[in-house]
Amino acid sequence: MPELPEVEVVRRGLASWVAGRTIASAEVLHPRAVRRNAGELPDQLKGRTILSAERRGKYLWLPLHDSAADDARGVSGDAAEPPVAAEALLAHLGMSGQLLMVEPLAPLEKHLRVRLGFTDGGPDLRFVDQRTFGHLLVAPMVHMSPRSVPEPITHIAADPLESAFDDAEFANRLRRRHTGIKRALLDQSLISGVGNIYADEALWRARLHWARPTETLSRPAIAELLSAVREVMSEALGQGGTSFDSLYVNVNGESGYFDRSLAVYGRRDEPCPRCGTAVRREAFMNRSSYSCPKCQPTPRNARP
Repeated sequence: MPELPEVEVVRRGLASWVAGRTIASAEVLHPRAVRRNAGELPDQLKGRTILSAERRGKYLWLPLHDSAADDARGVSGDAAEPPVAAEALLAHLGMSGQLLMVEPLAPLEKHLRVRLGFTDGGPDLRFVDQRTFGHLLVAPMVHMSPRSVPEPITHIAADPLESAFDDAEFANRLRRRHTGIKRALLDQSLISGVGNIYADEALWRARLHWARPTETLSRPAIAELLSAVREVMSEALGQGGTSFDSLYVNVNGESGYFDRSLAVYGRRDEPCPRCGTAVRREAFMNRSSYSCPKCQPTPRNARP
């Protein structure tokens, strides 16, 4: 599943392509892709202008402006205040979702689920999803200081690259969890955007085993871990994210290449880049954790 860097790459691409454009049509080709907006999405989107592209953690949204509603209320388009979005098109990419910008006359993709056309006749926005775990949803916006977010994700915590992220509050909440550190990193109500890949990479950089109890971490250790999370995500973002197959691509259909820079994830029995010890793979929550036995020794009080 795409994690924060991959979703941010998509967001940046969308921002440059769709901001300020008005939707002329919305075509739903598979109902599962809009299962929470069944039969309503085309009417909800037609005539709406996309203001920007936003992200929190692994979620994307496009704030929507209704100029016709402004006209009906007598609000001038030249008003000093910028338009405010009461709703947004929320997107979760799931395991294989792709948001692509494609010329309108280009052939339809095999797994195309939703297609948006624009009044300017420029490139479509197409939602392609082979496994249909992702979805699109028009949702109301809720103001939560310091920013507004779509109502369905108000429970999602700020991510470590947001200015709203509070390091001290994160440390306090983390130490109260009494769980393994990796399990806590994957808890999107505590810190959003971190998934299996970047948790393993950050823990390797911070020299912490994934089962280290959260209550045993000192504040300096937590600060070092947060620094490692931000560092690895920023590096991945600079390389377009991590692509292990053709399912994760940016809006132009291009893959990222951070997988070439991974230190431990997916590198079982390969030498640790720091000490040369063979990387180990351990079972974790029906998936895998990768770590270095020497750099990240298993704690005696491990919390799997």
